[in-house]
Amino acid sequence: MQVASSAVAPSPATPQNPTAGESSSPLAVNTDPRLAQYKVIRRNGAVVGFEPSKIAIAVTKAFLAVNGGQSAASARVRELTAQLTDHVVTALMRRKPEGGAIHIEEIQDQVELALMRGGEHEVARAYVLYREKRAQERAHEKQKGAKGDAATTAINVVEQGVSRPLDLARLKELVQSSCAGLAEVEPERILKATLKDLYEGVPMDEVRKCVVLAARTLIEKDPAYSFVTARLLLDSIRYEAMGEECTQADMATKYADYFPRFVKHGIKIGLLNEALAQYDLKTLGKALAPQRDLQFGYLGLQTLYDRYFLVDQYVGGRRFELPQCFFMRVAMGLALNEVDREARA
Repeated sequence: MQVASSAVAPSPATPQNPTAGESSSPLAVNTDPRLAQYKVIRRNGAVVGFEPSKIAIAVTKAFLAVNGGQSAASARVRELTAQLTDHVVTALMRRKPEGGAIHIEEIQDQVELALMRGGEHEVARAYVLYREKRAQERAHEKQKGAKGDAATTAINVVEQGVSRPLDLARLKELVQSSCAGLAEVEPERILKATLKDLYEGVPMDEVRKCVVLAARTLIEKDPAYSFVTARLLLDSIRYEAMGEECTQADMATKYADYFPRFVKHGIKIGLLNEALAQYDLKTLGKALAPQRDLQFGYLGLQTLYDRYFLVDQYVGGRRFELPQCFFMRVAMGLALNEVDREARA
């Protein structure tokens, strides 16, 4: 099962089939024929078919965990489940319009975001906590037989088909810098939770997702972790867009260098108006303020990434836009007909 296995577990009084007696009302109503183009990558690497009904089951169990087993018969819960399932499926299809394989963690991320955006904060909280509990259980199972902390951290990761040792020093620096200036947050807690979920040969993309998830599960405990999570997500976004690992400090110069290339590439693949090339791109690049990226909370940045950042479909759906690039190119579009375009942008 794709999602149900990691959904919020029902309360003891919850029946195994939350829609018993409702066989004429399937949980998932999305029957878009394009769904056949999608597959799901399970945690063990197996690739299975994409079934929206599994998402609906996960959402239903999340509601049952908060509202109790009797809510299974609630028309409101069934209606909300159908709506949220459609939102999740639509978001996933928007991210991969040509089809392809979707990792189960990505599906669960979208379920969590749909619950939060739908105002179901208690249900979202239960869902997040259950995911964290399951992640800890999996980490515990993976560490059985480990010889110690040294053996746990001395693992190899795989990036672009090449195996290399995990750069633990860089990971520690990333977590610590993401917590800088925020009171009551504990970088050691995030790092420990991240390392618990890693294993030999883990893809580096999964390491980046893991550290974000480790911080995100703490948002309910302290809102400051929302900023920590956003900063960790920024690191992943920078790597995806620029193709190299860059710290927040590096962006003081990297933003100015990258912005002209970003605009030219967007024009080249037909996503940006050719008129934007008339701007003095170097001047605008130098005007970007990297420190503004630190003002994002997690949900705001994740929404920008999911819905608004430009996607290069020629290289597998890679997002090549950074937050300040996004705001600047919007401003450029608005100032195209101004006399002093650069100053107005």
